Amino acid sequence: MDKCTLSRRAAMKAILAGSAATWIMRSTAFAASSCDDHIVRFAGIVAPDTMNPFATWGAFWPTVFTYDFLVGVDAQRHPDRKGFAKEWSVADDNLTWTFKIWPGMKWSDGQPATARDAAFTYNYLRGSIGKPDELNVGWNNTNGLENVESIKAVDDETFQIVTRAPTRWPIDNYIMMVPEHIWKDVSYADARGTFQNKPPLVGTGPMIVAEFQQGQFARLTPNPYFRTGQPGLAGLIFHIFDTADPIAQGLKSGSLDYGVSLTAAQWADLSKDPDIVVGESRVEQRNFLAFNTLSGDGAGSTKALQDPAFRDAIGYAIDQKTIVDRAFRGHADPGVGLAMPVALDYYSELADIRRHFDLAEAGRRLDAAGYRDTNGDGVREDKEGNRFQLELITGTVSGTLEIPIAAVQLVAGWLGQIGIPVSVTQLDSGALGARTAVPTNSGGRWDLAIVADWASPSPHSLLRLGSINLIGSGNIAYWKNENFDALLSEVDVTADLKKTQELVDQASRLIYTEAPYILLCYPFVLEARRKDCFEGWGKHDIMSQWSYFPFDRLRPV
Repeated sequence: MDKCTLSRRAAMKAILAGSAATWIMRSTAFAASSCDDHIVRFAGIVAPDTMNPFATWGAFWPTVFTYDFLVGVDAQRHPDRKGFAKEWSVADDNLTWTFKIWPGMKWSDGQPATARDAAFTYNYLRGSIGKPDELNVGWNNTNGLENVESIKAVDDETFQIVTRAPTRWPIDNYIMMVPEHIWKDVSYADARGTFQNKPPLVGTGPMIVAEFQQGQFARLTPNPYFRTGQPGLAGLIFHIFDTADPIAQGLKSGSLDYGVSLTAAQWADLSKDPDIVVGESRVEQRNFLAFNTLSGDGAGSTKALQDPAFRDAIGYAIDQKTIVDRAFRGHADPGVGLAMPVALDYYSELADIRRHFDLAEAGRRLDAAGYRDTNGDGVREDKEGNRFQLELITGTVSGTLEIPIAAVQLVAGWLGQIGIPVSVTQLDSGALGARTAVPTNSGGRWDLAIVADWASPSPHSLLRLGSINLIGSGNIAYWKNENFDALLSEVDVTADLKKTQELVDQASRLIYTEAPYILLCYPFVLEARRKDCFEGWGKHDIMSQWSYFPFDRLRPV
């Protein structure tokens, strides 16, 4: 095996044939060859643990290639990227939403895919609300359904959601549509836990997950019943990595057709290759410093973490522009509030309350708040007289862009300069999720975390970092604030854009002032593709970060 002579396309045929050849996935020896087998190989930094969308946040890729959203982000931005619904409308009362489902659509197993499946998906979730096994732990979750009055299929092609108050949730949610005939007998306990939803999956998307090897790859085959016709690909192989190095190497060698989650240095290097097209675009990711605000079980090493004055002072010790310039080489926007620049309706510079980088000011504010260096040893003490020594955990959350270690080192260095020494613990996605879980699930007992999340541009999603309902998942700082939750609840029942903008601004200002998070930056997606095998890639976004585009239309050169 030391001198593997298989071409990359022959290797892919072996993988498509079965998992006995999975050793090839980690080989660095296969050479670029012809494109005749029509198999797309691509890679990203993800850590899917199950193909069950009710039980995990970590499997957006590859499940998004198999399951449709009812509407979602891409369908609203691009008229040629519709989901389960062909079209939609809202009545004059702003409460009754009607969706027209594609006529004659089928699931990948040949069964009819109708409005009744959409009604089942939402009612399945809604029926779990308030129960011990409520479906609130994964991508498909109950969040937002508390504001729904009724859900029904009018007929096979007409689906209706009636809300209790005006809201855009019916088109902004990103619940994946699942087939009733597969899921109707799965209990809530199993759906949020042990049910693995083993491949082959059954969906309405263009590519069906046919095999999944955790930590290695997912193999997908074309859906013969896809609504616009079977895709012109023989299959996909999605490589799963925890670092960008093999992605860049695979693109250069020709063993990958597409790669995402590249570092700035890799992107710059690949941009010089005549056989490669690179792309970058603003997305909804937020990189941030989170404070463990818990008291009692799961709390950090000092009560200072629960003090807004302490957290605010730390904010003055962080230079977002330097993070962008040095750690991201300019491929990011400096962090400010919860809304990122791509969320055009809600982004704000918060100019009147925005902190500025000033280590001396950070020190003055720490002194004023009672966190002084009383013995002159260069390390401050908390109000209980204990010297600070904070643990900062970090890692790349599955499905998010890699956070450069240089960004972490910059933050740790600045905190050290103001007398707050920090030790850094790097974790993989699974371990990071375990540490930031709720204490009842053995999480907590860390101090600081530099991590990322990927929101949607909807107002509810933008505010999820502070939601009391998402503590330990979306809200990893464990932060609780009644005023913030009241604003979020009002956002959820407001359809008027101007009013929603005002509410989001109020909530953003509140959480900025309380500082359970310090936003570091909004990184750009850095991606690249090869020119030699396939065409039909996107121009603005080579591959969508919100749907299965372009795998519904990609074709061999």
